Amino acid sequence: TDEIMQQEIRPLVAVDIIEQLHRQFAILSGGRGKDGAPIITFPEFAGFSEIPDDDFLNVVTYLTSIPSLEAASIGFIIIIDRRRDKWSAVKASLTRIAGAFPGNLQLVFVLRPSRFIQRAIADIGIKLYRDDFKMKVPIIMLNSVSDLHGYIDKSQLTRELGGTLEYGHSQWIHHRTAIENFAMTVKTTAQMLQTFGTDLAETELPNDVQCTEELLSSHTDHHSKLKDELKLAVKQGATLLTCIREPVTRSANSKLSPDELENVATVERLLAQLDETEKAFDQFWTKHHLKLEQCLQLRHFEHDFREVKLTLDNLMETQAGFADIGDSVTRVENLLKEQKHLEEKGQEPLEKAQSLALHGEQLIQNNHYAVDSIRPKCVELRRICDDFTNETKKKYDILGKSLELHKQLDKASQWCEAGIYLLASQAVDKCQSQEGAETALVEIEKFLVTAKEHQLSNPKEFYNQFDMILTPEIKAHAQRIVQKLEDVQEMFDKRQVSLKKLAAKQTRPVQPVAPHPESSPKRASPKITRPAA
Repeated sequence: TDEIMQQEIRPLVAVDIIEQLHRQFAILSGGRGKDGAPIITFPEFAGFSEIPDDDFLNVVTYLTSIPSLEAASIGFIIIIDRRRDKWSAVKASLTRIAGAFPGNLQLVFVLRPSRFIQRAIADIGIKLYRDDFKMKVPIIMLNSVSDLHGYIDKSQLTRELGGTLEYGHSQWIHHRTAIENFAMTVKTTAQMLQTFGTDLAETELPNDVQCTEELLSSHTDHHSKLKDELKLAVKQGATLLTCIREPVTRSANSKLSPDELENVATVERLLAQLDETEKAFDQFWTKHHLKLEQCLQLRHFEHDFREVKLTLDNLMETQAGFADIGDSVTRVENLLKEQKHLEEKGQEPLEKAQSLALHGEQLIQNNHYAVDSIRPKCVELRRICDDFTNETKKKYDILGKSLELHKQLDKASQWCEAGIYLLASQAVDKCQSQEGAETALVEIEKFLVTAKEHQLSNPKEFYNQFDMILTPEIKAHAQRIVQKLEDVQEMFDKRQVSLKKLAAKQTRPVQPVAPHPESSPKRASPKITRPAA
């Protein structure tokens, strides 16, 4: 139903009645009356009475639709040229025009038959049948074109009517079809742009990179084709304008007829309409294209965010698994190497995350439409990076403390072992002499001087220094070392006491005692004389 109504409403165009127009039984030459009334001429046409009513009505309706509304409202002037015909042809023409002319009539000029008898019959006939023509406008019977010139300026009449107005019927038809084709092109182009614009406006933005890229490519290709169509349409209009103005361009003395000037105005109006349509379309496309590009940027950002976050989450999970703080120097050193390896492994993802966060902030600065989606992701990326960095520093601090602790414990343990070895190496028999005991004491005192370098801090300082890593196992191990230190110290204390006693015993002074008689050496009694020799 809509299609039928559109067909009924659509005005006639030249191509619809091209054959009838070519018969040239009625023309719109472009001339005007003194008040600007458009002139429609019915030239001599032998088979005028045989023209089907529909053909006649279509041609006349079409011709009256061409002038502007302003010109048409003045009323049309009709010139009927029947100089070589009979009165019957005049009568038939007037009757047909009176019954089917769709426009507003102002005047009707009839160039009566030139033969004397027919002219006489025409004079009588017009008086008898004037009322039958049902025309409310004057019908002026003219004997010659010279009479016509008294009513209409020669410059507004064609050569056939003794005027100077240049008119070529084939060219006129060509111009009319070209103008109407261009008008249809403009209309079709505008509809295509509108349809495309509606499709763009209703397009849902995809949720992944590939679909967004495909959509952007598809829309861009379609946009390029429409732009090509627009260029062709503008070129068509410009060429048509050149063709209509060609007489003036060719000769400075030539002037365009009012109808030709209206044709120029029509084409210029269509070109302006095309230009406005293109500007509106470009404006809309710029916004849509920007949105699609921003959508693609967002999808890339989201894709990169998911990848980077997954890597960072795995790093954080691996880091969280590094709960061991080591139970020996070797173990802690290995853990530090593993931590260093993890830190190096995390450098690239961290740099990507920082770069991605920076890229997201640039998108926000460039007025991206998805600010509310991008900003939280930038914050999240920076938070994870900070968490990883802080946790890494914390791990290094803990492992550093652990390494320091175990080194102290090892040194203390080694000192104990060295002390035990020293005590064991001091032979008991050598220590029995003063010199041996003093030598052993000096060795012990020298060794005890190194105790401050290798022993642990007092319990309170020790606790404060290593509180963060004092697990039950480490506490137990430290306590064993402390106990061992105490045991070794006690052993040294006892050894020193023993050695000092030995040294003191050997250095006690000898008191002079009178020898007992029994202990004196025997001498010869003075009373006993030696035997004589």
